[in-house]
Amino acid sequence: QVHLVESGGGSVQAGGSLRLSCAASGFTYSSSCMAWFRQAPGKERERVATISTDGRRTNYPDSVYGRFTVSRDNAKNTLALEMNNLKPEDTAMYYCAADLRRTWFCEEVPNAYDYWGQGTQVTVSS
Repeated sequence: QVHLVESGGGSVQAGGSLRLSCAASGFTYSSSCMAWFRQAPGKERERVATISTDGRRTNYPDSVYGRFTVSRDNAKNTLALEMNNLKPEDTAMYYCAADLRRTWFCEEVPNAYDYWGQGTQVTVSS
């Protein structure tokens, strides 16, 4: 059974930092594209970062580029998202997701991902 469990969310002031983690189990983690998405109330779920199976190919939208860094540890089956210089518009529920079919060119749309965690809340105050 596949499990994705996020942790590390919380409340910070603008300019602060947070590190999110996702623990994966129940599938071949090292062979799966992984991603972070976020969803704010009333808004669509949006991609925050994607990472290839070997960690060498990452992709970010302009809204977080240069502030967020995604990484993975295939030995520990974990995914991380380092978030710096946080802004109030980063406030959302953050989800990790697994795409078991792709390895290098990871998709940017939510419906490409097979499994999702339950999410962790990030709140940034001004």
